[in-house]
Amino acid sequence: MDQLTIFGDIHANLPALNAVFADMDSRQVQPDYCLGDLVGYAPWPNEVVATMRARQIPTIMGNYDQGVGNSSPDCGCAYTNPVEEVLGKRSIAWTNVVTLDEHKAYLRELPLQIPLQLGNLRVMLVHGSPRRINEYLFADRPDKSLERLLDLVEADVLVCGHTHVPYHRMLPSGRQVINAGSVGKPKDDDPRACYVVMHATDRELTVEFARVAYNVEQAAQAIEASALPHEYARMLRDGHS
Repeated sequence: MDQLTIFGDIHANLPALNAVFADMDSRQVQPDYCLGDLVGYAPWPNEVVATMRARQIPTIMGNYDQGVGNSSPDCGCAYTNPVEEVLGKRSIAWTNVVTLDEHKAYLRELPLQIPLQLGNLRVMLVHGSPRRINEYLFADRPDKSLERLLDLVEADVLVCGHTHVPYHRMLPSGRQVINAGSVGKPKDDDPRACYVVMHATDRELTVEFARVAYNVEQAAQAIEASALPHEYARMLRDGHS
């Protein structure tokens, strides 16, 4: 394998997911792996899970998948803002009620990590970090901290999600950390969906972030027509939390 297409953090946003698949088709790339968080924040948890299951795309468990899979009131989102925490509790409560039991069973069985070989590179896919499903690896994380995480899983490349902000970091050791961004809830002031295409030649790695326009207004209005917090509609329109 010398090319990988990776996406994640769909968060029940079916229009965004469908647009990403259409974009992949136009580029003639396959949706190889998903970094998790299929559900939460938008009104299509069942449709998104059903789509992923039908396509049989290997998927990692995200913190929201873990919460909903276990019908927990806690999404593991580690909110620091009390207002966001209140909204989050409303979101997972609604998602727990509407998500079908068969889809919850699927979410519970998802793996926490997927190791891969890309060319000569050892790649580890995680949702948050190799240590914790809900640990945020932001782009400004100190080099030494990221190096230790790569040591932990004996990887040359770590691919993560969870922050909803895409980046590509080259570390002093030559190892790399890539955040694939978010399909369904971007937080980098760009409302377009995001996924990543990685191509390896020998030990060289080319990383391309694909941004995909979709019908944001359709998704936002569907949130406003549901019992989900309407604040999430604004977040989709703004591309930020």
